Amino acid sequence: MLDRHSRWVRGLAGGACANLSLSNLEGLDLRGVDLRGAILGGAKLARTTLAGAHLSGADLFCVDLRHCDLRGADLSGTDLRGARLHSADCTGANFRDADLREGNLVPPADGGPPDLGAMPRTPRHGLPTRDRTVPPRLPVPAGLCSRTDLTAASLRRADLTGADLTGCNLQNADLSEADLTGTNLSECRLCGANLDGAALVGTRFHNADLVGTRLSGCDLTHADLAGAHFTKMLDTLGLEIQRVINNHERWIGSGGARGARAELDGADLNRVDLRNVNLSGATLRGASLVKALLAGAKMIMADLSGADLSGANLSGADLSGANLGYARLIGADLHDALLCPAQILDGNGKPSGRIWATSLLGADLRRAHLVGTQLASANLSEANLDLADLEGADLTGAKLPGATYLR
Repeated sequence: MLDRHSRWVRGLAGGACANLSLSNLEGLDLRGVDLRGAILGGAKLARTTLAGAHLSGADLFCVDLRHCDLRGADLSGTDLRGARLHSADCTGANFRDADLREGNLVPPADGGPPDLGAMPRTPRHGLPTRDRTVPPRLPVPAGLCSRTDLTAASLRRADLTGADLTGCNLQNADLSEADLTGTNLSECRLCGANLDGAALVGTRFHNADLVGTRLSGCDLTHADLAGAHFTKMLDTLGLEIQRVINNHERWIGSGGARGARAELDGADLNRVDLRNVNLSGATLRGASLVKALLAGAKMIMADLSGADLSGANLSGADLSGANLGYARLIGADLHDALLCPAQILDGNGKPSGRIWATSLLGADLRRAHLVGTQLASANLSEANLDLADLEGADLTGAKLPGATYLR
């Protein structure tokens, strides 16, 4: 197939465009391969080596490229809508004029395999000019779209000139020294992302989430920041909330001898940068933590019941034994977070041999990012996990809800 495709690219007799849609190519060594203009929609390429590959103009709609080696690859003009590039290494890759907007494979109602030829898609620009059969581009039904996932991806020194990344998830991504000239980053989630030294001339950040984004050495003079949301630092909050959090950390550090347990029920902590904060044992019932930055935070046995954590970044956070009953975690990033049982300590601070499981009873986890999350023994009864990504999650002994569609 690769030989025929090579002949097709060069316009030689006997050539044919490679159609590898929905194929399983996981883990293969395809470095330097020439798949310009190929059809790879929905293909599984996780952990594949594609360093230096030629993929310009390819159809990569909803392709799985997680943990993929794409260093120096040419992805210019590609259709990458709905692609999954979590933790992919795209250092020095060329994404010029690529389309990385949302998109989702819609399973047929009869339960059969997806038919890319009849798959509804949003219109896009920049289709390859070479004649070939192209799946129709029709409007995507409401509620069936999925953000292109570039969480924790390495895009250092990547060329993203003119690329459309509208609505992408770029949380904790490395975009340092990347060329983002004319790039559309509208409505992107860039919480914790590194844009140090990136070229931002004509870059659009309309309504982008820039909570905790590193922008050292960036010239924002010619960037369009209309509606962008920036971090609310702890010292910008009300004095009472600052005092409560500071006293809580003293309470934790002294084993309860000094300070006081934090009681932040109903508090407004939207978009606050609370990375690595220790709120273990705190009560935040009904608190609003929408799009808050809680990466690496310690919230062991904290009470977050009924809290709104929609879009929050909880990557790597320790929520062991926490109460998240009926909490809203729609689109939250919980990758590599700990939601396993907590050890209950005795009066001397030593393990008592008893454990306390994490409760997610009735929690709303629609579209949540739970890749590699530790959920052993967690109570997920009545939880809504529709379109949640549980790749590599540990669900040993967990109490699961009824049938849901998991990505």
